[in-house]
Amino acid sequence: MSSQLYETFSNDILKFENIEAEINIITEKLKNDIFRVLKRKGAVIGISGGIDSSVTLALAVKAVGSENVLGVMLPEKDSSPESKEFALKLSRTFNIQTIEENITGALEGLGCYERRDQAVSLIFPEFDPKEDKMKIGINKRGLNQFLPPAFSITIVKKDGIEKSKLLPVNEYLQIVAASNFKQRCRMSMLYYHADRLHYAVIGTPNIHEVKQGFFVKYGDGGADIMPIAHLYKSQVYRLAEYLGVPTEIISRTPTTDTYTAEQTQEEFFFQLPYEEMDLIWYGLENGLSPDEVGRVLGKTTEEVEFAYANFRRKEKTTEYLRMAPIKY
Repeated sequence: MSSQLYETFSNDILKFENIEAEINIITEKLKNDIFRVLKRKGAVIGISGGIDSSVTLALAVKAVGSENVLGVMLPEKDSSPESKEFALKLSRTFNIQTIEENITGALEGLGCYERRDQAVSLIFPEFDPKEDKMKIGINKRGLNQFLPPAFSITIVKKDGIEKSKLLPVNEYLQIVAASNFKQRCRMSMLYYHADRLHYAVIGTPNIHEVKQGFFVKYGDGGADIMPIAHLYKSQVYRLAEYLGVPTEIISRTPTTDTYTAEQTQEEFFFQLPYEEMDLIWYGLENGLSPDEVGRVLGKTTEEVEFAYANFRRKEKTTEYLRMAPIKY
């Protein structure tokens, strides 16, 4: 199987033969699922100025019309001001109604920031949440080893000095658990507006986020439909260009927009540039041998084997996130 695929495997393997036909397939299914399967009147989408939510919104507008799509901005005190700026530009581009729901108060009520900062202070007693910034991310040293990824925590002092340490398990779990309030609050607000309008909630994860578990269960993983869950990141970018997503959003580096310090998705979780990640994931899912993928990407067989092992580990350890409730 792999030798047959290798005849066509190249850096261009994920380019659409007919991008308009692909968009039509997605939008026709999306229209049918909203109106006929779910019997809803329109679509609610959380918009953050990111590439995935922007493409999802553009597809929804094409599927059901701009008058039947509501974009909801869901900032909180740690959000980048750019997110709102880009989300508003997106809404103007596609002529949709937009609502802003600041969830800072809800998060404060739940103790999101307090619980997170308490865990940070156990590692860095000098951490001042009013002055300093923080982030967590995967230590990239484990990428080229057959080892589970290790998370580290970084604080950025007011004077710009950064300090990093490996993140102990208990503190890691507390920081993640507290931060997950953000995605779950957003999901609750999206469903408020969906219930109010009798609309469907449209989710924005792409294939990597779904398969590798880069989402919060019943947070950004909580949706009625996920129309780009089968698309690789590079394909999302190609759809963005074709659909007319603003160039500022297309050129923006994908970020987590979760912690107070700036952080890319690659730094936080994926560990690889999306162009490489797409092709390696394609090779893994289609049975290509590591040496075949490595020849195309200019990587050693061992490097691709490490990446394959990393993908399999993430998929296995995040299986719980993709499970439906166990019913008796």
